[in-house]
Amino acid sequence: MAVKLFSGRATHYLADKIANAYGEPLGVVQYQQFSDGEMSPFITDSVRGHDVFIIQSTFAPADNFMEMLLMIDAAKRASAANINVVIPYFGYARQDRKDKPRVAIAAKMIANLISAAGADRIMTCDLHADQIQGFFDIPVDHLDGNYIFVPYLKRLNLKDIMFASPDVGGIKRARSFAKFFDAELAVCDKYRKEANKIESMRLIGEVEGKDVILVDDLVDTAGTICKAAGLLKEKGAKTVRAVCTHPVLSGKAYENIANSVLEEIVVTDTIPLKQEMPKIKVLSVSDLFAKAIRKIHDHESISSLFIRL
Repeated sequence: MAVKLFSGRATHYLADKIANAYGEPLGVVQYQQFSDGEMSPFITDSVRGHDVFIIQSTFAPADNFMEMLLMIDAAKRASAANINVVIPYFGYARQDRKDKPRVAIAAKMIANLISAAGADRIMTCDLHADQIQGFFDIPVDHLDGNYIFVPYLKRLNLKDIMFASPDVGGIKRARSFAKFFDAELAVCDKYRKEANKIESMRLIGEVEGKDVILVDDLVDTAGTICKAAGLLKEKGAKTVRAVCTHPVLSGKAYENIANSVLEEIVVTDTIPLKQEMPKIKVLSVSDLFAKAIRKIHDHESISSLFIRL
């Protein structure tokens, strides 16, 4: 049973790197587009009896998600032995619970649709909430961005390193870094009335003279991360950097980062940047996903791909 790698159009840039790291070429997918925008992907290679990996992040627009579902269905109807869906960035993960009346739990609905389309396994990285794995009734391999970030932070060789969470919800993530580096932890406690609008923020912890690393799973408008960086600097931090796995970077994100006190913001290539800028450093997850694909195909444990923090 051979491995067959395929990519949706939105993530072709990353799938190419994953395929190169794995040592197999990407399979060819042709697309028919009707004049009204309706799409019809066509897998040109035979996948009968093979281990298929479909690579597609589900960032906006929603067509990226629909394209992925159609590719899953095409592989299923072509008698693929296993359909593994590789979703470097799992969109809609921020809607993981019902936090007010009459709202959807979008992450659960997305999980249902992927399973219904015919997926046998999901592989993703740094979900916004770990419990989303439980929304699936199929195996989920949840890879950890620490595998990418820890070696980079070690190379910086910061003598007064300290970690901070830009909000209370990210304390667990930041604490794991602090524990690994035997460093202290600070928390920026924010209050917001609506999405992407912060009302106020206060700092819990002492950061004077420290090289602070803000840790988060994603950066959207960069309002929170930039406000937190400003607060840390105001409280005496020597330098402030940020590590965020998924660079959503919408709205005025690039402007906010450019005008912030951040030394740099380190992200991965799960989502392509709309523009390059000196303050944004991109690390690739291609090697991590290629190793995970090989281990899954060979029925091996992926535990070695986790840095125990």
